[in-house]
Amino acid sequence: MIGEAQNVLKQYFGYDEFRVGQAEIISTILSGKNTAGIMPTGGGKSICYQIPALMLEGVTLVISPLISLMKDQVDSLTVQGIPATYINSTLSASEVEERMEETSLGEYKLLYVAPERLESSRFTNFLDSLKIPLVAVDEAHCLSQWGHDFRPSYLGIYNAVKQLSSKPVILALTATATPQVQIDILNHLHIPEESKVLTGFQRNNLFFKVLKGEDRKRFTGSYVKKNSEQSGIIYCATRKEAENIHDYLVKKGISAGKYHGGLSDSLRLEQQEAFLNDSIMVMVATNAFGMGINKSNVRYVLHYQIPKNMEAYYQEAGRAGRDGVESECILLFSPQDIQTQRYIIEQNVMSRELHQNELQKLRDMVDFVHTESCLQNTILSYFGEETDSVCGHCSNCLDDRESEDVTVKAQMVLSCMIRMNERFGSSLISGVLTGSKGKKIMDFGFDKLSTYGLLKDQSQKEAGLFIDYLISEGIIDVEGGSFPILKVSAKGKEVLMGERGVSRKIQVHTAPVLSDDDELFHALRKLRKSIADEESVPPFVIFSDKTLHDMCVIQPSSETEFLTVSGVGENKLERYGQRFIAEIISFLEENQEYKVKQKEPIPSAPPAKVKSDKPSYLITFEMFLDNKCIKEIAAAREMSPATIENHIIRSFEEGEGDDWSIFFTEEVESMIEKAVKEVGEKPLKPIKESLPEDVSYFQIKGYLAKRRVQA
Repeated sequence: MIGEAQNVLKQYFGYDEFRVGQAEIISTILSGKNTAGIMPTGGGKSICYQIPALMLEGVTLVISPLISLMKDQVDSLTVQGIPATYINSTLSASEVEERMEETSLGEYKLLYVAPERLESSRFTNFLDSLKIPLVAVDEAHCLSQWGHDFRPSYLGIYNAVKQLSSKPVILALTATATPQVQIDILNHLHIPEESKVLTGFQRNNLFFKVLKGEDRKRFTGSYVKKNSEQSGIIYCATRKEAENIHDYLVKKGISAGKYHGGLSDSLRLEQQEAFLNDSIMVMVATNAFGMGINKSNVRYVLHYQIPKNMEAYYQEAGRAGRDGVESECILLFSPQDIQTQRYIIEQNVMSRELHQNELQKLRDMVDFVHTESCLQNTILSYFGEETDSVCGHCSNCLDDRESEDVTVKAQMVLSCMIRMNERFGSSLISGVLTGSKGKKIMDFGFDKLSTYGLLKDQSQKEAGLFIDYLISEGIIDVEGGSFPILKVSAKGKEVLMGERGVSRKIQVHTAPVLSDDDELFHALRKLRKSIADEESVPPFVIFSDKTLHDMCVIQPSSETEFLTVSGVGENKLERYGQRFIAEIISFLEENQEYKVKQKEPIPSAPPAKVKSDKPSYLITFEMFLDNKCIKEIAAAREMSPATIENHIIRSFEEGEGDDWSIFFTEEVESMIEKAVKEVGEKPLKPIKESLPEDVSYFQIKGYLAKRRVQA
């Protein structure tokens, strides 16, 4: 049988050999057994039912969740000389009748339908009149409520197929299925365990990379321009963000398309066709895009925000390199993404159990972001596939930074959790460790704990990130849903007992810290003051000191280089770029030694001096803790009240404060939350206008800061 199947493969598809798993699946089908094929994206799943369809008498029924996938598959088969058709909601009633009649006459070998079509008794009666030897259930993970794309209509597939007099074999196919989802697939479709063919999830041609702390918009624009000749997909979590990034790329002169549920069917189809035909090289989309196309030459997939779970991530990332050529999958992470995904989860009506499951999946996604282990192996482990070897080519495997022993620091965190009776989340634990004087900490008496202030040399934010790392390493377990609490895991207990060590890559800052007596810095600061005087604004509004320091390191001589400076956006490039570039070029021409010293630092040179003065915002915050009101602090510091408010908010964001009741009562917080859900986080004016007059901008900004911190 396999010899005959191989001849069909060569005749219709032009391949000499089957890929891994294909021959085994086809052989099991041809022997009359219900079969499950779990193969990675690009592994050639459709061949597994298309070959038997050509060998078996009658028409093979293919159940697919996406209309666009049907059309793409049928078009491809037709070109290869294989008679196939689909019946879905894009057809008129007369077209449906015509295709049903043609199918009855034996004109097609494959018929594609959506699972909802099987809910029609008239249609199932029609199917019963046909000779159907095989039913292929594509994207079979959709039948599990624990999967990432649950479709209730999938649950009725088995009963509908069972009633067919031709007693067809069932083939279930998917690329993303956790062990639990695999069990559900086998149980629902009555497939024996021995008929499951699992070829593994590894994609050796994909390079995985996670970037944290990047200016995402600038990185995306630069990356897409650099790869302007390659096809790529940029995934966003929301329609609004997809529109935003699309417009940004178009303004940069990049031919980009967009795809999301807010567009008309005709516009989505038009954009998809343009991408398929390489009329546009990059598509900015929400997660709906890509499932229904077989574009094989996608060279990169950028995740502008984290998706809601690992299944969605791997499925979307897997749309790169389907032709086997090396391709990149880059995930850009910002903590606010977590809140975005939590909000999306909250909007979906589901049982408490499913809700908790979705939150745990999001937690797994965040763990992936923070892990320092092999990224490919972390993905494989999530899907139940363990391997001893590392991939050797993800960003973590290629990270050559040295590791430092953080066992003692980890023990401090774990010990603190135990002394707090393992009843709290990351925010409060990090507050205790860093010595916060927040109301909640004082009320519970946590300032009396022996672990209070053990990490006082760090900000609460830094301590929180370290806790995230321990979670990703399995040293800390997370329990609960919307308000998770942390527990010491079995692995963590070994760390506490000194039976296991903990190491972490040394955090490296790419740009050196420059002293404020740097000559170029002074020249740029003078120019900044001149421009600020012209525009009647404070100098920091033009550029921050950090941005000026970055200019001293990068020494940009063109607009492209100037855009790589931290704190420089398109607007500031347009307004100030030429003047600052000219100043830098002029300075370097007059100071040749400076250029050599900065670009090629001498190893024996003394390190740059770092100012030890306390940051301005902390001075403000200390005054605020001394019960001085905002107007008093503003007068004393000769600053505007708005600046003082921003200092206080920044202090909370940096973990210096955690008693959010100073901003608002629970009632006011609830009102602001409702307003933000209705009008979005930005701009602030619509939020203010939808609230009572006595709710201030300060309270609104405080609420948004709390969302970011607790995300």
